[in-house]
Amino acid sequence: MLTVDPIIMTNQGEIILVKRVFDPYKDCWALPGGFVEYGETVEDAVIREAKEETGLDIRIEKLSGVYSDPNRDPRGHSVSVCFLCKAVGGELKTSAETKEVKAFSKKELKTTRLAFDHEEILKDIGFIE
Repeated sequence: MLTVDPIIMTNQGEIILVKRVFDPYKDCWALPGGFVEYGETVEDAVIREAKEETGLDIRIEKLSGVYSDPNRDPRGHSVSVCFLCKAVGGELKTSAETKEVKAFSKKELKTTRLAFDHEEILKDIGFIE
């Protein structure tokens, strides 16, 4: 399964996370993201997923990594293409898949449990230690 995760940075240096509605990791904070649809590029998918799950319009800054550990998602083997992105418009709002949407500082993330391998992803970009 091919997925995408946008790492959305705000102008204040925070990262946007969503609280999941569904299992796996129901009620946990996660990077917004989801599955790439057939015929869709990963770039189009990350822009779509960001808008659907957060209400934000984003600009892709760069590829931040590809995560392929077969155990990263309990639903099955998924490979996620992660992009560092900048919020460029829209307004934070929830969706059918998100209970809450919030900007987190580095300090706040020290005490926040993240879903999937999202802590590893944020460590890899140097946002958390």
